[in-house]
Amino acid sequence: MKNILTLENEIEALKIKDILDSEGIPHIIRSFHDTVYDGLFQGQQGWGVLEADEMYEEKILALIK
Repeated sequence: MKNILTLENEIEALKIKDILDSEGIPHIIRSFHDTVYDGLFQGQQGWGVLEADEMYEEKILALIK
């Protein structure tokens, strides 16, 4: 699995998830939110990341555009 894209918010993450699910592309959306630090890392690193196999990277980026 490779980090394909940094996500800025939950709404962006949900939209991308719907697109990739409809295309049958396996992926993981990982949030940086940590309740212990009250989301401190989300302010520094973005909301989270989209992870997928490298072989899907070009297709994912094309679908998102």
